[in-house]
Amino acid sequence: MKNKNPINKKEELLQEIEALLSYKPEEKTTINPNYLEYLELEDLESIKKGLINKIGKLSQEDIVWLEQFKKYD
Repeated sequence: MKNKNPINKKEELLQEIEALLSYKPEEKTTINPNYLEYLELEDLESIKKGLINKIGKLSQEDIVWLEQFKKYD
């Protein structure tokens, strides 16, 4: 089996994090892909794990904090 390129794995994790951040079904959340330059795979995996643990437990304060990571066109 072929190993995934770390860049592709980062992009995949970013998409999964975006999906987890889409707590409002009517809104698609996107994160600026430039963050991939600064984040390691371990960072992204940790973010994803943290989000999975918080699903269904978001407070208004959490939602406000998460909004800062959205990419606006």
